[in-house]
Amino acid sequence: MPPTPPSENEYESSVNIQFFLMIMLAMIVGLLLAILVVPTWLPNMAISLTGSDPKVYWYLSRATAFVSLSILWLSMVLGLAITNKMARLWPGAPAAFAVHEYVSLLGLAFALFHALILLGDHYINFTVAQIFIPFSTVDYRPTWIGIGQLGFYIWLIVALSFYLRSSIGQKTWRVLHYLSFTMYVIGLLHGLFGGTDSSTTWAQYYYWISGGSLLFLLVYRIVNSITEKLTVSARRVPQIQ
Repeated sequence: MPPTPPSENEYESSVNIQFFLMIMLAMIVGLLLAILVVPTWLPNMAISLTGSDPKVYWYLSRATAFVSLSILWLSMVLGLAITNKMARLWPGAPAAFAVHEYVSLLGLAFALFHALILLGDHYINFTVAQIFIPFSTVDYRPTWIGIGQLGFYIWLIVALSFYLRSSIGQKTWRVLHYLSFTMYVIGLLHGLFGGTDSSTTWAQYYYWISGGSLLFLLVYRIVNSITEKLTVSARRVPQIQ
């Protein structure tokens, strides 16, 4: 009898967290050096970085917000593809799980950058405490900013669960992974009501397409799961001679 393929819970973590953190640190150091050096090479950028009303920090925060949400979308698509068994067709379940884990950590890094870069913006004037403490902001859409902050901490818990799976058990790990759906909804709400690009046509298309595609995969997952259970139950029913 051929061996049974492992479920998505049985794949081992393929991303070394220490190596990943080193890469993230190198990226942050590189970015800081770029902020210091590039204005010297391109004097016009100095106004955007160090002028009385710097714009670049706000633009970077807006851009990385969409990057982070897109990476979260990709991570969830891969996770659903694994549970739907679509990933066995391509690129293979183990590869999909590895990428799923990696992009989840990468998206978390972009989400952190999205928040921290606002410390350089002079219009909102966020403090470090306001960046990390949910609902502590008062001047700019505190409810939706606070919801986004909660989403970040949920994301952090889900990401760390990859490395605590052997300690917390498969069942708890799986329950924690279900928080990803809450996390994505929170990200959408944070973007729709806390972002300044939500009224633009391209942003609305982005939210509809990304959210709709995940909803389709989720519904497919539910229907597929119900169908499999009904099929198994039907096979177990004894045939009346």
